[in-house]
Amino acid sequence: MTEMDTAAIINYLATSKKQTPARVTLAGNLDQIEWPTDVQAFIETKTGTVIGDMMTIQPILDAHQADITDYHVELIARNSGVPLLNTQNLEARIEPGALIREHVQIGQNVVVMMGAVINIGAKIGSGSMIDMGAVLGGRAEVGENCHIGAGAVLAGVIEPASAEPVRIGDGVLVGANAVVIEGVQVGEGAVVAAGAIVTQDVPAHTVVAGVPARVIKEIDAQTEQKTALVAALRTL
Repeated sequence: MTEMDTAAIINYLATSKKQTPARVTLAGNLDQIEWPTDVQAFIETKTGTVIGDMMTIQPILDAHQADITDYHVELIARNSGVPLLNTQNLEARIEPGALIREHVQIGQNVVVMMGAVINIGAKIGSGSMIDMGAVLGGRAEVGENCHIGAGAVLAGVIEPASAEPVRIGDGVLVGANAVVIEGVQVGEGAVVAAGAIVTQDVPAHTVVAGVPARVIKEIDAQTEQKTALVAALRTL
């Protein structure tokens, strides 16, 4: 995947064709209906399914009311400018219910759990886990072998174009429901305690906690043991 800088992301969002992707199940006399090439049509004589932009599909449904006895529409989005990422060829574990938009970079053996939301331009390094309900905003960067806890938020920044994104260094643990504000840099091996709101950069190999977050200690052997990641959970 080609990496997009901020200007490219902004241009993409501004100029992308807005679509309403839909899956339509049909019944009727369908064999004489012609579908355009940008609509996937899986049609038998009396029943079938078509997938495509509803703005393209709807006029065909209207024009063939006499042939179609019934249909059911499932909208995937409405006037969306950014489709979801095609995860078919990723060497990663993506659990059901994760929402990952196009132009997200995901490394090997990454785990994305149910309900996680990952916005355009985000990057996730190899061996990292994005836990349930975590949110990675636009351009947020997560290093290798990290854990972003359930419900945590790495704030996104697309505009202004000069703004710096959140960057999480390698080996960082971000606790459940923590929030890392736009532009914050979290150093390698740091720990962000659950529920912390991080408004300033975090030095490497320190523990921060509180609202706003403050350094409460440096990483020691006991902390390393308590926060060690389990490699087996990232094995495909």
